[in-house]
Amino acid sequence: MSRLKGQVAFVTGAGRGIGRAMAMAFAAEGALVGVADIDKTTATETALDIERKSGIAHALHVDVSRQHNVMQAVGELVSKFGQLDIVANNAIVFRREPVSEITEEVCDKMIAVGLKSLIWSAQAALKYMDHGRGGVIINNTSPAAELGVANSTLYSAIKGAVSSFTRSLAVEFGPRKIRVNAVCPGTVPTPGARAMNSDAIYESRRQRTPLGRLGTPEDVAAAAVYLASADASFVTAAILRIDGGVTVSGGS
Repeated sequence: MSRLKGQVAFVTGAGRGIGRAMAMAFAAEGALVGVADIDKTTATETALDIERKSGIAHALHVDVSRQHNVMQAVGELVSKFGQLDIVANNAIVFRREPVSEITEEVCDKMIAVGLKSLIWSAQAALKYMDHGRGGVIINNTSPAAELGVANSTLYSAIKGAVSSFTRSLAVEFGPRKIRVNAVCPGTVPTPGARAMNSDAIYESRRQRTPLGRLGTPEDVAAAAVYLASADASFVTAAILRIDGGVTVSGGS
């Protein structure tokens, strides 16, 4: 399949988990992929995996919380591949703890990576996406933006902001032909998430999911491919739930 043939994608948090799955899926659909991650090793590993599958990728070591780092990385990608068509924002710092225990350092880092990075990548998109072709921005939000989740208040607030940011940016960037949408994954047992949750917690969440299973990174990546493709050419400001129905069921 080649729904994204010849397009250039910049994917953050692409060293593992959902970001990695998106990078792999974009490449499988013909995109040239900038694999961006603060972990240079995992970024390189993802890029090599793409190339082993006959795709084209370029690893980028970037701290997405820093405006200069993001602009520099996207500029490097455009210098290498000639254009920018897709930006997928997946990088996140997540820590589960009561509000009473949140430190200023943790708060600043989570907001910088989870929200401020979207501003920097939007600025990069505005600078490098072609005025005639436009492009696509795909953010990553969460059911936690709508559901009350104990000990995840800061994360929930950030994801609520991501959803609002997505809708407002879609209106602002529409005249530039830049579509802005968000994927909203339910519980996806990525390596990072598994480090914080037991099998019992995952089983409980599976039982509360109407479709009776948990999500996979590939489920989310498939939705991102759709949003990036011409099939979604009239879709913008959408929050696409890939959650097995858990958001509307309230997890009950």
